[in-house]
Amino acid sequence: MNILIFLAIGAVAGWLAGTIMKGGGSGLLMNIVIGVIGAVLGGVLFGLLGIKTGGLIGEIVTATVGAVLLLFIIGKVKGK
Repeated sequence: MNILIFLAIGAVAGWLAGTIMKGGGSGLLMNIVIGVIGAVLGGVLFGLLGIKTGGLIGEIVTATVGAVLLLFIIGKVKGK
């Protein structure tokens, strides 16, 4: 059950990040991938900054911040 919740958080975070960065999501599978990688990146970033979040909303915020950062980095690498 935890993996389903993790994937759902990844999908929501990926969609939110896509909406924030370029005005739309990237499809369910890509949103999940972006959100899951973003969750890891956001967790590391928040850990380094000493920011602690809790609960479902905190996990979504952490994953979304990480996913936005990931999309920003990808955009810079691609030259957009």
